[in-house]
Amino acid sequence: MANKTTAEKLATIQKGYALEGATIELGAAIIDGELHKEAQVRLPLAMMNRHGLVAGATGTGKTVTLHMMAEQLSTAGVPVFLADIKGDLSGLATAAAGSEKLAARTESIGQEWAGKTFPVEFLALGGDGNGVPVRATVTSFGPILLSRVMELNDTQESSLQLVFHFADKNNLELIDLKDLRSVIQFLTSAEGKDELAELGGLSKATAGVILRELVNLEAQGLERFFGEPEFDTAELLRTAPDGRGVITCLELPTLQTKPMLFSTFLMWLLADLFEDLPEAGDLDKPKLVFFLDEAHLLFNDASKAFLDAITTTVRLIRSKGVGIFFVTQTPKDVPADVLGQLANRVQHALRAFTPEDAKALKATVSTFPVSDYDLEETLTSAGIGEAVITVMNEKGAPTPVAHTRLRAPESVMGPSSDELVKSTVAGSALLAKYGTSVDNVSAYEKLTGKAAAPTGAAAPGEPPVPGAPRSQADVDAEARRIEEEILGRPSSRPAPSPVPSTAPESGDSGRSPSAPRAPRTRASRAPERPAPAGGDLAGDLAGALGGALGGGLKSMVRSMGTQLGRELLRGVFGTSSRRRR
Repeated sequence: MANKTTAEKLATIQKGYALEGATIELGAAIIDGELHKEAQVRLPLAMMNRHGLVAGATGTGKTVTLHMMAEQLSTAGVPVFLADIKGDLSGLATAAAGSEKLAARTESIGQEWAGKTFPVEFLALGGDGNGVPVRATVTSFGPILLSRVMELNDTQESSLQLVFHFADKNNLELIDLKDLRSVIQFLTSAEGKDELAELGGLSKATAGVILRELVNLEAQGLERFFGEPEFDTAELLRTAPDGRGVITCLELPTLQTKPMLFSTFLMWLLADLFEDLPEAGDLDKPKLVFFLDEAHLLFNDASKAFLDAITTTVRLIRSKGVGIFFVTQTPKDVPADVLGQLANRVQHALRAFTPEDAKALKATVSTFPVSDYDLEETLTSAGIGEAVITVMNEKGAPTPVAHTRLRAPESVMGPSSDELVKSTVAGSALLAKYGTSVDNVSAYEKLTGKAAAPTGAAAPGEPPVPGAPRSQADVDAEARRIEEEILGRPSSRPAPSPVPSTAPESGDSGRSPSAPRAPRTRASRAPERPAPAGGDLAGDLAGALGGALGGGLKSMVRSMGTQLGRELLRGVFGTSSRRRR
């Protein structure tokens, strides 16, 4: 290794990055201190769903790197999701202006540079910012992710799973925080003590802790995030009319006060995508690339159930065409089980000012393939806008390690003007759908007997209608969907035939038995109590999903029978979605 000439090292990198097919151009290699623009370092577009890591000390250029990668992904027709923590990524909507310094840099690495704008959608968590408000229902968020936000221990998390199970079985829709609070209060009241006893694993003391944490969430203003209309993650997969991928920027102006919600919400987005997207196999390009910034927040003090669910999602979502790039300071911020699945590495400079820094540096070096570089020296001396890179080539093998000077973004490396952001949001098709919150009848109203407060018009396409029990045709249709979409096999159930009824169902007055139902809101789609278990489908589903669900949910899977469509299925994080009911 130490005896190779510069020419031999150059030839190794040129051969290693002579890739076939579409690529993301990252920059030019630096060998023995000299920049070689004839040695281009690139990442195969088809391998971006093998996930990756962008790491480095603060101020070394991580944000600019993901900015540059997002531009090229969009140009290639790949949608991108970015968490805009510092507000800098809104500059993607504004073309950059050239300068002599910029021209000298881009010419030195062989980059043909031109200022460009890109199609950007701006979102804001719970409406906290200028973007289109993003909300999730409590039931969709699920007990594991909500326990993470509430910082519950394992016992309390299991108890919360039982509360969700009770609500799912009893048509008590958990839309916002007051719904969850009212269900727990009911279970701990004299009226609900029998139901509490049936659940078995929920004590009054634990319920009190959960209620206290709910109050804390409300005190932090997080009730704005939970509600309807809920954000549909399919919005992240859109392309612009010109074929470029839409870059979705989630604005996080108050991250410092809500770090746990931020990181957990990003995992909710991934969990929802994981549950909804079909298997895709190997694609020429990913359906979506998801940059998960400040990744250390996701793993700090995480429960075993949460870490297991993350590992499962990262491992399996690749086959659904989604690539995840974790962005953090050092690889040690990411658990080993997750880090081992990240095939593409962009490592910016590290600092070694303390013994702990030195230990992190050695650990980072050990994760790279053997190379022609002294990586400890390279990683501590690399300049801003430089990184040590190794990726997966189209044959699934790691490319040679390359110290790289990275390409420059073609849009503004900083925030766009407030006027541009606001005008983009005002012209967004998503604003009409998600801009106004809706408070439909849910658990709180059912348990207290109070009417829902008017909060504005419902989202287009989902008018609020009274809840109605499902007919057997609905149940059979749901069972067929589960067999075909979840178990991946043709349904054994016959096509439905209209069955006359002697009296109209509640909420279906005036509708013939064969007429289509009116569109339902999320609140009206909650499950009914399950019938006794029975049928082959329940056994198949228990085997397929039982191991991925939390303890409180396994019994729910086992209880599914011929009326399977009435039970609410939850994913590996205990999440649920309107589209999966």
